[in-house]
Amino acid sequence: MAGFGGLFSSDMAIDLGTANTLVYVKGKGIILSEPSVVAYHVKDGVKKVLAVGEDAKLMLGRTPGSIEAIRPMRDGVIADFDVAEEMIKHFIRKVHRRSTFSKPKIIVCVPHGATPVEKRAIRQSVLSAGARRAGLIAEPIAAAIGAGMPITDPTGNMVVDIGGGTTEVAVLSLGDIVYARSVRVGGDRMDEAIINYLRRQHNLLIGESTAERIKTSIGTARMPDDGRGQSMHIRGRDLLNGVPKETEISQAQVAEALAEPVQSICEAVMTALEATPPDLAADIVDRGVMLTGGGALLGQLDLALREQTGLAISVADESLNCVALGTGRALEYEKQLRHVIDYES
Repeated sequence: MAGFGGLFSSDMAIDLGTANTLVYVKGKGIILSEPSVVAYHVKDGVKKVLAVGEDAKLMLGRTPGSIEAIRPMRDGVIADFDVAEEMIKHFIRKVHRRSTFSKPKIIVCVPHGATPVEKRAIRQSVLSAGARRAGLIAEPIAAAIGAGMPITDPTGNMVVDIGGGTTEVAVLSLGDIVYARSVRVGGDRMDEAIINYLRRQHNLLIGESTAERIKTSIGTARMPDDGRGQSMHIRGRDLLNGVPKETEISQAQVAEALAEPVQSICEAVMTALEATPPDLAADIVDRGVMLTGGGALLGQLDLALREQTGLAISVADESLNCVALGTGRALEYEKQLRHVIDYES
């Protein structure tokens, strides 16, 4: 029966991110990538889920009193338990048509800095959402596997995974983590920095979705050479007289707004390099540093890091999908990577 079951195997790997959730199905690849957002209707204290993913993201910051749209993941870990469980259930159902046939085995990646309590919360949510077994894999390992780094070799590999809620900096060798550090700075912190900057400097209040649009269109980690760069029109509420207004924001202003989160990421990388054993540090000089995650797409971030560290910095090919691909590969090659997946507790 095992062989027959393997034929219809729908084991999954889930990258449960603060901003996006990706689902990888064994033998098929990534077949779902949606924002980690849930919208629910509250009636007499009972929550009823209205929308999950793309549809719910459109509702963020635009809901009436009876509907709430939230992101159940904060800083890479579960902030709202029930809602997170509903979200995982929804995504599993979307992918796993034959719900009666078998319960899938699911591997989920967790930030390296997650506490045992947070790990148990993730495991519980996945099990209650209908998994047969739930394995956890450390995010930096998944990111490095997904970026195609030779992590099982006895050489030092450094990976910097910049997600929505956390940035994970890790040095890997022989298939495991030698040093890792998780800082709670990521895409969300960048959005907040843009919101705060516009509020302080221009008395303009914008929402999270506008901030994210600014970051993805003209966001940059360094000052543009001409001191201004591209610009875009944004709309928000003028705090001085309370009416909505449109204004223009330049790349130089965005760079100034993002200076602090970018600096935090640079510092995390520097700290990791200082803590790396000398022989592995020598390998890193040789191979450079790999950036993965959505945050790696921030304009000129690789240059900003190169100026700080003097190392060769490269951005992974599919940086947004690296963690999901790596978690999926851990599922496909489970025997070779058994030691990095944790099924315990």
